Amino acid sequence: MATLDKPEVCQIADMADIDVDAVVGKLLRVWTWFDQQTAEGNAPSVTKRLLDRLVGVTGFCEHMKAVGWMHEAEGVISLPNFARHNGKTAKNRAQTAKRVSQHKTGNAKGNGGSVTKSEENALPREEKRRDINPSHTPRDAAVPFAMYLDWQPDPNTLAAYCRTAGMTVDQFTQEAIGPFICHHEARGTVKSGPEHTSALVAWVKRDAARDARVVPFAGRSSRGPDLDDRATGWLEER
Repeated sequence: MATLDKPEVCQIADMADIDVDAVVGKLLRVWTWFDQQTAEGNAPSVTKRLLDRLVGVTGFCEHMKAVGWMHEAEGVISLPNFARHNGKTAKNRAQTAKRVSQHKTGNAKGNGGSVTKSEENALPREEKRRDINPSHTPRDAAVPFAMYLDWQPDPNTLAAYCRTAGMTVDQFTQEAIGPFICHHEARGTVKSGPEHTSALVAWVKRDAARDARVVPFAGRSSRGPDLDDRATGWLEER
């Protein structure tokens, strides 16, 4: 990947005080968000604060602006040269919808709008997979979102992480989950559903380990000399 060697990456790493590999990962998060949520690379409704939360680094958008990899004008954030490097996902979806719509219109009387073999071959690979098994959608989609007070972990994802961490699902009572949700809702933590669930499992496991280390006060041991008797024993000898 040529991006790894670009001087802009090193500049952002210096400004953000993080390593180069972390910069590349956070840049991919930003670019992927624009690719999935915009068609032309312009995001009038998004804020730099939201994108900073998405990558977990305050001021990351300002660093991108400083090296010329993000523009902001009249409250609209955009990525320069977006069409050259991004937008394939959105454009593929739009082109596919247009082709299918035209095909259905032209063949409504003949075959009820079925897609021909040539039209199927024109579909992007991503759309073919979706058409083959449209119901195969993950219950907890890996789309980042800010923690909210009514959030609950996906049961299947939670069970899988519990098995890996050596825990049981019944440990995740509302009393155990509540402090985690309150903490991250107040911080505005932005993660995908599986990432939130993984962090929750680590949180509850850490709490359980801490509680196990607490030893109740056992009182004074009955073994050994009684200091009070030693201190007053000389009275009995007189």
